Amino acid sequence: MNIDHLRSEFLEAIADAGDLDTLDQVRVAALGKKGRLTEQMRALAGMDPEQRKAAGQAFNALKDELAAAIESRKAVLAAARLEARLREERIDVTAPARFEAEGRIHPISQVIDELTEIFGDMGFTVAEGPEIETDFNNFTALNIPEEHPARQMHDTFYFPEKEDGSRLLLRTHTSPVQIRAMMAAPPPYRLIVPGRTYRYDYDITHTPMFHQVEGLVIDRTTHMGHLKGCLIDFARAFFEVDDLPARFRPSYFPFTEPSAELDIGCSREGGELRIGAGSDWLEILGCGMVHPRVLENVGVDPTEYQGFAFGMGIERIAMLKYGIPDLRTFFESDLRWLRHYGFAALDIPTLARGMTR
Repeated sequence: MNIDHLRSEFLEAIADAGDLDTLDQVRVAALGKKGRLTEQMRALAGMDPEQRKAAGQAFNALKDELAAAIESRKAVLAAARLEARLREERIDVTAPARFEAEGRIHPISQVIDELTEIFGDMGFTVAEGPEIETDFNNFTALNIPEEHPARQMHDTFYFPEKEDGSRLLLRTHTSPVQIRAMMAAPPPYRLIVPGRTYRYDYDITHTPMFHQVEGLVIDRTTHMGHLKGCLIDFARAFFEVDDLPARFRPSYFPFTEPSAELDIGCSREGGELRIGAGSDWLEILGCGMVHPRVLENVGVDPTEYQGFAFGMGIERIAMLKYGIPDLRTFFESDLRWLRHYGFAALDIPTLARGMTR
């Protein structure tokens, strides 16, 4: 065994290593489990004690020397690699910034945030529920009769019939969430329910999936005057017209009595719709005092509690406010449309502060 030959061979290989990978290969060849120095040290077992002692000390010294040389060379190579990386990845801070495409907020998301902020200022909380519903929550509890057209297959998306004859369905409005909220806790209630709804229809003003927001207020003292004040304040905040004309027309809904529709003043002169000006009227939502049968169906005493409910299509009021002519374009995933009608930042109207821009 020639220790001096091994020393000169490996020290030369360490010094010649041009990168960290090559250096590690040298380390393994010399000091690894199957390295040459390791194998030579295993041969010491066949020597007599005096020779083994002397040779062992020499091999251990060589092992320490090679390890120190490897660490020293490793530090030099790591520094060189870092310096080369810094040269390659250097950033010219004087160069102009690169243009990056800016995302846009979809009008549906924008309007939902506006609605949440406006009604939040009035003390409403947001409630959510499943989009797959039971017939009871979607129709029966809301006093919708068996023969009502909304229950028919041509209007509602039904799932296959179960063994007991019942069928789940895609909710046709967000009112089932109100039913769930009233069945889950005692009154009072003051909530809004924005969310997706489904009906079998498709044209310039209808799509199979669309969004609604519905509101509910139930307590011992709420009356029709509170309904009118709440919805007039909402309309004026949402459309940003302080003196927006408003009127309530009698209507019919199975779940409210009396029922009404809210019209706001507008002008259609020259084929252009202008909110708040002119002598014309535009319907924006339905509302009314909650029918006593609805309260009975959820276990609330109608002789002790009363209140109002309202609902509107989110796409519809978004189209009116932001001048979007076709409802179907909301769901076509056209980036050109989104760049035109989308929002760079949230512009949220509040009753307390007005429009924030």
